[in-house]
Order: sequence, then structure tokens, then C-alpha cells
Amino acid sequence: MSDNEKGLSRRGFLKTTGIAAGALVGGGLIGGLVGYNTKDNKQISNEMTNGEQHGAPSSRARMFFTNDKDFMILSAATERIFPKDDLGPGAIELDVPYFIDHQLAGNYGSNAREYMQGPFKAGQSTQGYQSRLTRAEIFQQGITKIESESQSRFKKGFSDLENAQMDEILTVFQKDEVAMTAVSSGFFFKLLRQATLEGAYSDPLYSGNNNMGGWRMKEFPGHQGSYAQVIDKEGFQKIEPKSLSSMQNMQH
Repeated sequence: MSDNEKGLSRRGFLKTTGIAAGALVGGGLIGGLVGYNTKDNKQISNEMTNGEQHGAPSSRARMFFTNDKDFMILSAATERIFPKDDLGPGAIELDVPYFIDHQLAGNYGSNAREYMQGPFKAGQSTQGYQSRLTRAEIFQQGITKIESESQSRFKKGFSDLENAQMDEILTVFQKDEVAMTAVSSGFFFKLLRQATLEGAYSDPLYSGNNNMGGWRMKEFPGHQGSYAQVIDKEGFQKIEPKSLSSMQNMQH
């Protein structure tokens, strides 16, 4: 690895992929996501196995994934997309896997509020959702395909791979080089990436962004009841972030 590659940081990734403070505004795909993590994969596995022993919040209860192996694959993939580094926590520490799990168990996963009737044809890149599958079905199939691709290439489960090997697997999905049923692997990767970022930056009320760690990295204040105390002050004001849940508690 060159000195330039070693110098890549999460802050650089956030800039190049166009993620503004407190908002997701699109950007590049795998090219700006993988290759930054220096965290050992065994450490990731231990965190997922022993998470309840490290002050895990009550939101750490699975609602969709009943299979531990599938959840481990999801967790490892999200950590590669949003890795822990010296600037802050990664996807696992931010509870992103639990955020995705809870979303898949609800309306997001079942596409409950979307038109899901045929005909089903491969759409253009500019068109919206075209698959007959729900997001829950796409994620389940995608995780199965990630594992089978890992076994085919490296004779190991995805969660047991080295970081570079995980990146290789995720890259072929991003490049749409894996055959999937009723959906493209590229589309699955886009869903996975988007859900990972949303879990890192959403309000903790939705089971991600643990301890508002995503917001703290961006110095985003979250949901403040008022800015009257700082509105007349000069310069940037660093404000302790607040979740929607804190406002709900004030009303009771």
C-alpha cells in the first residue's frame, strides 16, 4: 500500500461522496467506500458476538434476521462500507446492522406504501424501483449471494475473510457482475450502501447512529428545540446533539 493510500481518511470519503452535514446527497459508490478500514476482521466478529457486554442499547434486538450467520454477513459488509477509524465509530459500533434489521421488518422492507404490480421489466438507470421483490427479499437474497460468492472465490465464509477479500466481493456486486434473481446485484449494492449511510446518520430513535456518533463526527446538532441561546453568537457553534427521543421525554 502506498503512502497516499494509507493517508485516505473517512473525512476524505465523506467529502468525495458528497455527504453534507446532517444530510445524504448521493455520490460515488464502492470506489469511495472500501479500502479505508484497518480494523481486524476478528475484532468485528467479537464485537457482534459480545455486543451486549459493551453497553449495548435496548435497540439491539433483532426483528428481521433470525439467522445469526446472515446477520454477521450483513454486519461485516456494512463495516466495510462505513469503517471505524481514528475519526469515529464504524457501522457496527453505530448499530447500523440493527437499524437495517428493523427497517427490513417494517414498511421499508415490505414496500408497503409503494406500487408493486407488474409488468416487471428491467428499467433504465434513471427509473425507480422495478423489481417484483420487496427490499426484504432483495436483502435476503443478496446476503445469500455474498456468502456463496465468498465460498466460491475463497472457500471461506464472508465474515471470515480478510478486509481486502471482502472488498473484492463487494466490488463485484457494485459492478453488477453477480447473477441475482429478479434484481441486479448492482441495485442490491445501492440499497445496502444507502441503508448503511442512513443507519449511520439517522436519528437514534430508529435504532442506528448509536450515541449520536454519526452526528458527533459531523458536528451536527440533531433536533434542537431552540437555537435562541446561540443565534446571536459569532462563528461556528458546537452544540451537543439531541435526538427526537429527548424531545419526546420532555413532553411527558
